[in-house]
Amino acid sequence: MAGSHSHSTPDQTHASTNAADHAAAEAADIASHIGAYVKVGVALLVLTGITVGLSYVDFGSRSMNIVVGMIVASIKAGLVAAIFMHLKGEKITIWRFLWMTTIFAIGLFFLTYLAHSDPISGTTHSTH
Repeated sequence: MAGSHSHSTPDQTHASTNAADHAAAEAADIASHIGAYVKVGVALLVLTGITVGLSYVDFGSRSMNIVVGMIVASIKAGLVAAIFMHLKGEKITIWRFLWMTTIFAIGLFFLTYLAHSDPISGTTHSTH
């Protein structure tokens, strides 16, 4: 088979061009995501610093300190969910489930607050 040459058919050339185009598009997509990941990572570091700083601030009561801490933690959780978990581009159905879950969780926190602030008579809360 001396002198044999590899000849590519138009279909093979088209397939290799599509693969190269796909790889280039995938690389550009990854590069765009890396920028967002770095920005969110920096924002999480800054918000963690803010959380630590706020732990030294007295907002009048322990409850208010917890509320402020939970607000900052919720912002951080939202950033993680939107960017790292790729929920930013999800369909509306996913968002509806997330909102219902959020409302349910807030309701559970509120019920816990009510039970703690107005306990059933004859019960005691142990404080640590």
